[in-house]
Amino acid sequence: MSNESSVAAERGTSQASGPNHTPSPKNTVSKNTVSKDTRRRVVTASFIGNFVEWFDYAVYGYLAGIISSVFFPESDRQTALLATFGVFAISFFVRPLGGFIWGHIGDRLGRKQALSLSIVLMSVATFCIALIPGYATIGVMAPILLLLVRVVQGFSAAGEYAGASAFLVEYAPANRRGLYAAVVPASTAAGLLLGSLLAALLSSVLTAEQLNEWGWRLPFLLAAPMGLIGRYIRTKLEDTPAFRELAEKDTAVKAPAFAMFRTYRKQLIIATGAVLLNAVGFYVILSYMPTYLSEELGFGATESFLATTIALASYIGFIFLTGIASDKFGRKRMLLTASALFILLTVPAFMLLDTRNFLVIVLVQILLGGMLTLNDGTLPSFLAELFPTKVRYTGFAVSFNLSNALFGGTAPFMATLLIGMTHSKLAPGWYLVAAALVSLIAVLFAAETSKKPLQQD
Repeated sequence: MSNESSVAAERGTSQASGPNHTPSPKNTVSKNTVSKDTRRRVVTASFIGNFVEWFDYAVYGYLAGIISSVFFPESDRQTALLATFGVFAISFFVRPLGGFIWGHIGDRLGRKQALSLSIVLMSVATFCIALIPGYATIGVMAPILLLLVRVVQGFSAAGEYAGASAFLVEYAPANRRGLYAAVVPASTAAGLLLGSLLAALLSSVLTAEQLNEWGWRLPFLLAAPMGLIGRYIRTKLEDTPAFRELAEKDTAVKAPAFAMFRTYRKQLIIATGAVLLNAVGFYVILSYMPTYLSEELGFGATESFLATTIALASYIGFIFLTGIASDKFGRKRMLLTASALFILLTVPAFMLLDTRNFLVIVLVQILLGGMLTLNDGTLPSFLAELFPTKVRYTGFAVSFNLSNALFGGTAPFMATLLIGMTHSKLAPGWYLVAAALVSLIAVLFAAETSKKPLQQD
């Protein structure tokens, strides 16, 4: 870029090494001067692109109750809902594969290339959901087509969160990487927020018959124009200074996945465990909750969506404060605090939800969302800093998507199944406690990363 000049090299440290480790010259990263205007455009592109992807992906969760009646044969309500969430979960199983492929593209060809392709796939797949006829029209082909499109969505989403996080961290000032990376979960929540608002609006202005016949398709139709906007913005950016330096020196690894497994196994195990609270918490608290409130606690659909919408708005505000705090106090301390709070407070919070008082439900969701931001606002920078530039996209994408495939995408299904098996409405809360315990143990084995320069190789 014309406004960038090379300055003194910044020392890199191996995340697996101890605090007194002195890096060799090959582990240094040249720090480039990046203009404020460039950083603003990077933040905007990352926010909009991730927002579009996760709006597309989240609408399915918010409209699960209606989708179950459109795409599956009539049976008892819980069976249809389980089938709908089963499709939701199956789409996650391709995400580890997507993590390897998008990671390979991002570490070999560039972060920009991977992000520009992923948003197109997601938008096309989401738009296609709006066009699939229901079970009453084409029978068993309806859920089959729905599953195929959801698989494409899952594959696409596998590259988005990791790529946007790496993109922001590699462009951010060294002392503000946590704040910059917090844009990713904020944009994700913003996509959920728009989905929640649209679901609440459609539920309030359309009759149940209109909503089931055609109203539910409207949010999916927005995918195409929003995706085109996101792709256009991303194509106008250069790749990150860190990746461009690898490309210029021709030191990018040919097989990032093999390099990751060969040299960075410890980081991969820590990262996969650390992601678990995010994987379960995000989908239980911010995606499954409207269904839980309406299907399990008997709340009206409009009230359920409204409560979640308020919680999402507060989540977005809290997430940036968490990013700032992680820059000041460190990633490890923030992640451990989040896990401890979930272990102690989740089950009591779910008990309060059963009071069925709207104000109490809103306050509990804000509390749970606030606790989740301590984790989610820290996790992107933590994971990006854990791996060196040459395998950063791959390491982040594989660990993040592996946890999400096994435990995140299955969270709504498991919550519904556990309630049915135990006949306890507290089952989702206990599931969250278990996830928090695993994350706490994983983070205990991690080194602090916030005060260290990004490692090149």
